[in-house]
Amino acid sequence: MNRNRRILAAVLVAAGAVVYGLSPIDIIPELLTGPFGLVDDLGVLGGAAFAVWKLLGSRRQADPGTTPPAA
Repeated sequence: MNRNRRILAAVLVAAGAVVYGLSPIDIIPELLTGPFGLVDDLGVLGGAAFAVWKLLGSRRQADPGTTPPAA
């Protein structure tokens, strides 16, 4: 996956997690379960943070076929 696609994928994952976190529709609704209802939101945000970290962390590796920058 090239650099621009990884960045776009990371932005979309982060935006999706934020939209889910702000959405009134949840897997475990907070109105019925109280603070326990935040568990699914934290899981989605944690998973998205990990996915973004993996996507952007792979930017450090050189893409095949590219030359490293001259010093």
